[in-house]
Amino acid sequence: MTADGAQLWTLNQRLLSVTMDACHAELAELGLETKEFFVLAEVTASPYPAELAAALMIPKASMTVYVRNLVAKGFLRREIDDEDLRRHRLVLTTEGETARERALAALAAEFDRRLARVTPRDRTELRRILRQMLDTPE
Repeated sequence: MTADGAQLWTLNQRLLSVTMDACHAELAELGLETKEFFVLAEVTASPYPAELAAALMIPKASMTVYVRNLVAKGFLRREIDDEDLRRHRLVLTTEGETARERALAALAAEFDRRLARVTPRDRTELRRILRQMLDTPE
């Protein structure tokens, strides 16, 4: 049986979903919804709300709500951009960094639990394949 792109995409998406679902309680304990976690995970790489919305494929109006909630929870703060005083950059607070790290640890533990079903050799091959698909060097 040949796996086509749609089948592989679906399996990958399903794996992400079941991993996130398995960590729902840990995220809730941290005061995070799933999409809020994604915002915290991506904000350092994409610190401007419009850029963050594009990176996460979330509508700008929804991003505004997530940012507002994360600011209210003390996980993010807005700072005026020194290079363009009309723009606000989003920055993780210490609490936001802690929440992000704890959420990432929970997700990594769940993913590791699933990876334990795969041989070390296959894990190495999976890493190689994923990096190749992302055009990232080993």
